[in-house]
Amino acid sequence: MRKPMMEIGTPLVLLLFFLVAALVLAQRRDPAATLKALEGIKVHRDLAYVTDGHERQKLDLYVPDEGENLPLIIWVHGGAWRGGSKAHYNPMAYLKAGYAGASINYRLSQHAIFPAQIEDVKAAVRWLRANAETYRLDPNRFAAWGSSAGGHLVAMLGTAGDVEAFEVGENLEVSSKVQAVVDYFGPTDFLQMDAQRLPDGLVHNAPDSPESQLVGGPIQEHKDRVAKANPITYVSKDDPPFLIIHGDQDKLVPYQQSVLLKDALEAVGAPVTFYKVEGGGHGWFKDPKVPELTKAFLEQHLKPTKPK
Repeated sequence: MRKPMMEIGTPLVLLLFFLVAALVLAQRRDPAATLKALEGIKVHRDLAYVTDGHERQKLDLYVPDEGENLPLIIWVHGGAWRGGSKAHYNPMAYLKAGYAGASINYRLSQHAIFPAQIEDVKAAVRWLRANAETYRLDPNRFAAWGSSAGGHLVAMLGTAGDVEAFEVGENLEVSSKVQAVVDYFGPTDFLQMDAQRLPDGLVHNAPDSPESQLVGGPIQEHKDRVAKANPITYVSKDDPPFLIIHGDQDKLVPYQQSVLLKDALEAVGAPVTFYKVEGGGHGWFKDPKVPELTKAFLEQHLKPTKPK
């Protein structure tokens, strides 16, 4: 019997579903709107957060012309850990609301397997904190925001902020911890993804799935590596506040992946806000509660309390 396309498992088929979202989103961007959003914003491109490092170990930094000790929203892109780019800073609108922004590239799975990706993201956060004074950033008000594979990495950043094994390279005298995490539909426990997937959803146990490529082999044969890449492994009551948003009709990353993380955070008493997008797929949410919740969450945890 001929297998359905979703079960073929070739790299091209698997990656298509993850990467097409980023490509379509990029095509929809209005250049004029982007230019207007960047008025009054100083953009620093291709800042190397690792000296003489890999070409992917760079970030872009967006700093408003006005203000001191600016809170920072760090964007970590998705793309199945095999694609995507820092070129598009998704929280662009926040640059006019008193926030600075950073967009991070990291080594992809074809360059190095996990934990290279979280090592890079942590190195970028340390670099930003070490250079906070230079760019008028408040080192005590960093938030990390990502979607899909980026959601996975910001969740790792949030729960593994105190895991020294992932601290590699420079600026080790400063912390890679963040003060808030916004996780949009990020995967957590790869081993459960196929049991949770929708009937026509993406197959994850294939030896060439994005998750298998991330850990360097079929996920069911490398359970120790999968556990190391699972943010739930590191959950503790000291984790920063989380906002987790996921659509219940996501065919690429099962909705239950976020439920697992939410339950784990609640179990240890870590602060978490969880929102299910009814009928929502893998992004492009039309639910007005999504931007409302995100805006309120960032204001609550990054903006200073006004004196009464």
